[in-house]
Amino acid sequence: MPRLILFNKPYGVLSQFTDRGGADGTGGGRATLSDYIDVPGVYPAGRLDKDSEGLLILTDDGALQARISSPKHKMPKTYLAQVEGEPDDAALDTLARGVTLNDGPTRPATVRRIEAPKLWDRDPPVRYRKSVPDSWLELTITEGRNRQVRRMTAAIGHPTLRLVRWRIGGWEIGDLAVGAWREVG
Repeated sequence: MPRLILFNKPYGVLSQFTDRGGADGTGGGRATLSDYIDVPGVYPAGRLDKDSEGLLILTDDGALQARISSPKHKMPKTYLAQVEGEPDDAALDTLARGVTLNDGPTRPATVRRIEAPKLWDRDPPVRYRKSVPDSWLELTITEGRNRQVRRMTAAIGHPTLRLVRWRIGGWEIGDLAVGAWREVG
């Protein structure tokens, strides 16, 4: 039976077990998965950049890892995005149709405005600007390019301030605390 771990990745944590950063290649001292998970033989199925939070799945099953992370399988991934400004219907329609990025057009996304979700506090907090409103979107994509959701919202003129992956396929973060993990069967 393959091992499957759901992890609520905090902001600032790399989606890998070691940090090979730094000028000399000995590591940059940044937080990694090894600071939170001590389970041998599991690896992340996909990535979340260090500036993003939320659901990361780890497994010891290479085929399952590929099914989750490979764009050819079109596994839906749902994100909660706090964006600068208040996107109008035309902007949301652009996301829904697909956005052309510098590496080509994205697949269509499912997108809707949502109320601010009840999430854990982020450290450091998102910078608040009295003169610039923000709003929340729920976006579901079926690919996973580097920083894709951030680039999509920027392309419609509403940069992402906070990004939380909430769901991958049928797995959801639910009540999993930030920095915590649980094994599922």
